[in-house]
Amino acid sequence: MPQREAIVAVLRRADRVLAIRRGPTVSRPGYWQPLSGKIEPGETQEQALVREVHEEVGLTVSPGAKVWQSETDDGHFRLHWWTADANSGEVVPDPVEVAETRWVTPQEFLALTPVFEGDREFFERILPTL
Repeated sequence: MPQREAIVAVLRRADRVLAIRRGPTVSRPGYWQPLSGKIEPGETQEQALVREVHEEVGLTVSPGAKVWQSETDDGHFRLHWWTADANSGEVVPDPVEVAETRWVTPQEFLALTPVFEGDREFFERILPTL
């Protein structure tokens, strides 16, 4: 199976990042992570970022910059990590995909459980340099 492309949205509001807990009907339910989603055919990374954020939490955002690239632990997806500012608006989670949302500091994210190792690496190693 060829590797698919996906985006990870690092949505920032002041010193916090939006974390979501995966909904019960998606793969690996219950995990905490930044918002993410597949890049559809013909879509740019920036377009996927805007679409996924709107679909999953109802926010309208402008892409910032691509800040990292990684792979999922199963190797099925190449993840393109993008910043985006979420300065206003209310988070309205899609209950099918998102069980819960929290604006967290990097330290608070690292205390959540369970989290993916790649996400932990981002919050420990990459985010402090941004």
